[in-house]
Amino acid sequence: MAAAAAAAEQQSSNGPVKKSMREKAVERRNVNKEHNSNFKAGYIPIDEDRLHKTGLRGRKGNLAICVIILLFILAVINLIITLVIWAVIRIGPNGCDSMEFHESGLLRFKQVSDMGVIHPLYKSTVGGRRNENLVITGNNQPIVFQQGTTKLSVENNKTSITSDIGMQFFDPRTQNILFSTDYETHEFHLPSGVKSLNVQKASTERITSNATSDLNIKVDGRAIVRGNEGVFIMGKTIEFHMGGNMELKAENSIILNGSVMVSTTRLPSSSSGDQLGSGDWVRYKLCVCADGTLFKVQVTSQNMGCQISDNPCGNTH
Repeated sequence: MAAAAAAAEQQSSNGPVKKSMREKAVERRNVNKEHNSNFKAGYIPIDEDRLHKTGLRGRKGNLAICVIILLFILAVINLIITLVIWAVIRIGPNGCDSMEFHESGLLRFKQVSDMGVIHPLYKSTVGGRRNENLVITGNNQPIVFQQGTTKLSVENNKTSITSDIGMQFFDPRTQNILFSTDYETHEFHLPSGVKSLNVQKASTERITSNATSDLNIKVDGRAIVRGNEGVFIMGKTIEFHMGGNMELKAENSIILNGSVMVSTTRLPSSSSGDQLGSGDWVRYKLCVCADGTLFKVQVTSQNMGCQISDNPCGNTH
């Protein structure tokens, strides 16, 4: 062995040992045979649970599936909305068939449009073409225009306007005010052609009519007129027509200045043969003082006058 090693060392010291083709083939065959028969070469036992796992597993995998499903649902909804917009607005190769958009911000509808609620922007205007009417129709529903607390409602049998801050109508061409509720600047007048005003409650200092017409106040039920500093009713002729009772109430006095006439056609009466004590009626006589004070006296006998012990008129009546 020592001699072989010395010979190999001597040969290596003299330079590389050249092998023949046969020796190289035999050596290569032996090496391949050794590697092919050695299955445990380079094998290291490893616990797979401790290896770093790639990909989405467990909760991350479930979350990824949920995200994919959600994106799919959103894509379907987006497709439906796109189809609806395409069908309603009628977008085609030549643009939109039902409306036009202008650089000035004008939105023009070219066809009949069916809309529920419209929210215009601040200081917006809704109008029609110059030579055409603007037709707005509600299908069995009122047409309501509302801006803040001001609301205009158009129904089959009436048109109502309600506002907490007041309203004003003016001619857009001449800018003349036709009707205004600004009582501090403009006196309240009914517009031309309006003959009556229907209100539930009105608070004002004075109600008058012009010199050539009468002032008529009509109610279906009960009318109450109150004044913080008294109620003054003045006119050439004042008439009260009531289906029920009339009540005059004052803290100090009630003054009737002028001739007072009471129509007895609607007052209950009894025949001359009836006794005063019969029946359920309690009869009173209306008396008036020289200064206009009215008072009542209960009738207890025939031909009874107004002289009573607590006469408010004193000695004159």
